Amino acid sequence: MGTGRTARTGSGRGARPVAAGAAAVLLGMALPAGTAHAADGGADAAPRIDLKVLVVDDGGPSVEAIRSTLDAAGTPYTTVDLTDPARQKVDDAFLADTVDGRARAKYQGVVLPNDNPFGGGSAEMAALADYEKRFGIRQADACTYARPAVGLNVPADSGYAGTLDGKTAQVTPAGVAGPFGYLRKNVPFEDNDPNVSESYGYISAPLAQQPDGAGYTTLLDAAVPGGTGRGSLIGQYDHDGRSELVVTFVANQYQSQYRLVSRGIVEWLTQGVHLGASRNYFGVHVDDVFASDDRWDTKLKCTPGDVDCPGNPSPEHPPLRMTAADAQYAKQWSQSHRLPLDFAFNGVGSEEYRSEHGGLPDPLLQQLTADQKSFRWINHTYTHAFLGCEQDTTVVPWKCATDAAGRTRWVGAAKIGDEINTNRAWAAREGLAIDNDELITGEHSGLKMLPQQTQDNPELGPVLARSGVAWLGSDTSREPRQRPVGPALTVPRYPMNVFYNAGTAQEETDEYNWLYTKKSDGGGGTCENSKVTTCLPKPLDVRTGFGTYIAPLETRIALSHVLANDPRPHFMHQSNLSEERIGYKVLENVLSDYAGLFADNTPIVNLRMRDIGTELSKRAAWNTALAAGKVTAYRIGNAVTVTAPAGVQALATLPDGTLQGGTAFGTAYAGSRSAWVAPAAGRNRLDFTLPTGTTPAPHKAGGAAATVPAPAAALPVPRGVSHPVPYGPAATARR
Repeated sequence: MGTGRTARTGSGRGARPVAAGAAAVLLGMALPAGTAHAADGGADAAPRIDLKVLVVDDGGPSVEAIRSTLDAAGTPYTTVDLTDPARQKVDDAFLADTVDGRARAKYQGVVLPNDNPFGGGSAEMAALADYEKRFGIRQADACTYARPAVGLNVPADSGYAGTLDGKTAQVTPAGVAGPFGYLRKNVPFEDNDPNVSESYGYISAPLAQQPDGAGYTTLLDAAVPGGTGRGSLIGQYDHDGRSELVVTFVANQYQSQYRLVSRGIVEWLTQGVHLGASRNYFGVHVDDVFASDDRWDTKLKCTPGDVDCPGNPSPEHPPLRMTAADAQYAKQWSQSHRLPLDFAFNGVGSEEYRSEHGGLPDPLLQQLTADQKSFRWINHTYTHAFLGCEQDTTVVPWKCATDAAGRTRWVGAAKIGDEINTNRAWAAREGLAIDNDELITGEHSGLKMLPQQTQDNPELGPVLARSGVAWLGSDTSREPRQRPVGPALTVPRYPMNVFYNAGTAQEETDEYNWLYTKKSDGGGGTCENSKVTTCLPKPLDVRTGFGTYIAPLETRIALSHVLANDPRPHFMHQSNLSEERIGYKVLENVLSDYAGLFADNTPIVNLRMRDIGTELSKRAAWNTALAAGKVTAYRIGNAVTVTAPAGVQALATLPDGTLQGGTAFGTAYAGSRSAWVAPAAGRNRLDFTLPTGTTPAPHKAGGAAATVPAPAAALPVPRGVSHPVPYGPAATARR
């Protein structure tokens, strides 16, 4: 049967066959003119088009990639599972009906695995084709074979069929003027492992002579390897009164090339009108500010001060702590890169400095308080104490201490409250402005921490309630989803693999080798024992490994989160902004790579912790309402109506020029406008007026039947698509 799923959607719009040269007119995000907007149904009334996408799924990675984009954005869709013998059949009744005397299209766009996944002579494909023609609904082929049936030459005719690893596609002028205007130009294809094929596709030129009334417009192309021409990888094929997006490469949801074009695929499919929205987020938390972090010992291969490392920090290996000069650099860097850093601080570190320096003022504190408005500040507790179970460190790894009856001994409420409130009082005394509703505990302690601590400290939630904490930092590697802890909600954070105990590139690389090489290569044994760690083939050169391998790898991982409409922040430590300041290298790479990929209309969105938590909370409520079928949205002419349950804000993306109650809707981003919106008090309905467009109205029913192509040959699915190739160590789970 069809199943409701949450994801992004848009609206249907009529399509006009055009030649490739008319791309700018055809590919604009204009909508059908509202001239047929009748108050009630009738033969001449504009149809109602529900804002929901139909996804016909064959279980392949390309369809799943589109579904992941819809899911992340919060757009409703219905799935027809082709692998289910008892599935819903696609026929006229499934696709359309009449509501209040007005014809209704139940889906605003159709995603297919290829241009005809139903088989030769299929009544289902014929029903879909006629439905698309009647209502002006667009069809996206997630991955199909290049051939005349989709407006392209076969690859053997001066084209290319094969791996696309390491190649670079480009957005064409028509793509920039149309659905891919948020991209700067280049779309590089990943090549993470030279021994594994990670992508496959066809590069083929449009037919020189299209059928009567048909036209093909290339939106993303690439050079033909070994040739002199270029061919299409994504294009719009207008034919037979229908408009079809032809994608001729296979991808999975984690590959950067797909994440780059996925927004445009959905915007094209929905013609820029859909529930849900997408942003590219990047936030960076810096933990342990004012405190110091113990340093990795390259000879001992451990960190003195840790329970599993003999000895204490020595003058040769002193703890790592930012200086006033590091603070000045942080301010200048943040301003020049337009990326505010969030400083999670422990006040005790500054007091320890004073004590160790005869009561002299702490230069780091003086500099950061003077420049405090350049950063955002988060309470990280006063001493960074562990606030979960009481730790028994007589064994390695540590375990939770128990009483005589075998019950876990927990850090008490008084200790937890003191850590929170003493840090607040210290900040107030030093004139440091913070928000009391945000908290990150040391090591995210107090939250469950497997394998030792299988539940939250039961004392934590009540203390958060008394302290007014609403947002609590957590670790995505342990808990990727937001959840409640007492009255607070967690804000999951991505740990960056730039180690807390490394202030130099050589220290970072030495520890990296210890963790990610085999014992026979000098590693510590983690590589052999872990089920999720990918070993390095050989140790990195400690002189160059950080710049040539570690920083690029961490850049790719962080950028993959940025491209996934994922607001969860990343975190590193103050040690990484001290000495050689190696943390900046990764951040600069992310920002530089991003700037080379995206147009100016699609800037990185940087939110503070509270706003990230709020965004995640709104998404959860929205997705719950969608899954329960409590959201209704449709378009009639240039009017869009959305209803949602009381207390649930709706999320929508609409064209520039859309009005809500006579005022401009939403915030501009990536060529559209989007926003969370709540109905007025006592109402559950939202009304929008779209700008008048130039695209013709859909064809009327009763015309000639749409032509259905014969089924296409299946594309090969490389191992690197069916089983995504990890970026490298610590990235075996592509998120």
